[in-house]
Amino acid sequence: MRGLLAIFGCVLALAACSSNLQPLPTTDNSSYLLDSGDQLHIIVYNEDSLSTDYLVGDNGTVSFPMVGELKARGLTVDQFRQELYNALRKGIFVNPGISVEVSQYRPFYVVGEVSKPGQYPYAAGLNVLTAVAVAGGFTVRADTDQMTVVRTARGKSAEWSAGRLTELRPGDVVVVRERFF
Repeated sequence: MRGLLAIFGCVLALAACSSNLQPLPTTDNSSYLLDSGDQLHIIVYNEDSLSTDYLVGDNGTVSFPMVGELKARGLTVDQFRQELYNALRKGIFVNPGISVEVSQYRPFYVVGEVSKPGQYPYAAGLNVLTAVAVAGGFTVRADTDQMTVVRTARGKSAEWSAGRLTELRPGDVVVVRERFF
């Protein structure tokens, strides 16, 4: 009887330790914000030497010839295009024609009870279950019903509860925890 009470006490203690995280809020894909690791394809019309892929660096900027460092972190693609346009108009070009698009999104990460935890390239339409599949699937110890996602927005990270079909964004970290029973 004492052994059963001890086990019951442990289960209650573990249940008290589990956090009650809020579900991950839905996101508006049209307002994607650039961050470190994103690769941008920039075309400056009639300027082949400037038209290529540029990486958003660790400091959140893009190093662009003749302009220098331009802030990209926290901006939408259109906002960054406008910043580049304004910078090129300052004594370099009269009315530059510029096109900017994301050619490669920053990676996402899967950690915990999966076969191959690590960093993976992001693809549109990714959800938690497909991210786990990319990471080799669940281990036998995985809690396949309760996962969490760590998302950074505007410089602040937060952890949210997530279901299997929760949509992911570039830079998200999927955490698959161990089940206890």
